[in-house]
Amino acid sequence: MTRVLLTGFEPFGGESVNPSWQAAELVAAAAPEGLAVTAVRLPCVFGESLKELRSAVERVRPDLVVALGQAGGRPGVTVERVAVNVDDARIPDNAGAQPIDEPVVPGAPAAYFSSLPVKACVAAMREAGVPTALSNTAGTFVCNHVAYGLAHLLATRYPGVRGGFVHVPWAPSQVPAGTAPSLPPETVALGIRALLVAAATTRTDLRTTEGATH
Repeated sequence: MTRVLLTGFEPFGGESVNPSWQAAELVAAAAPEGLAVTAVRLPCVFGESLKELRSAVERVRPDLVVALGQAGGRPGVTVERVAVNVDDARIPDNAGAQPIDEPVVPGAPAAYFSSLPVKACVAAMREAGVPTALSNTAGTFVCNHVAYGLAHLLATRYPGVRGGFVHVPWAPSQVPAGTAPSLPPETVALGIRALLVAAATTRTDLRTTEGATH
């Protein structure tokens, strides 16, 4: 049995829901065979989110960690390839903090690549019928903060554990006028289940074209 820690965020920016947490709950309630999934909701707060994440890793002792976050405006689920060591908040977090050009971890590397087989994860979600893509930026808000903090934690304290970050689109309830892309949390959960199976069973990533020109 592969132990999986799956995290999502609380609502932020005035929203009443966060589809990352909705999807995480759905996956944990009906996990793929062979996976024991524990879902944990993180605060959308710089610093506190990493404290909660570290506590969850210590408690669950996972083999695999996947953190989910909301990326409103993206048309599909996006697997993040890289996290950068900078907090540069365009808006305040849920505690009112708005760090500008500050490191996530002072003195740590400039960036970390995901330790997930990112292209295999993308392929698995597409095969499940879920729109998805590889992304080369997790932003510089709390999502990237968690993506970088997770990568640094695994690299320095849990080198045998693999992990990474995945962004999900808005839920339909967040765009009732239909003026922006959205996906039902159930569809997102379907994709995340496929991603987790791929991440747990793939040791050598695919060599496929998923690059970007800008």
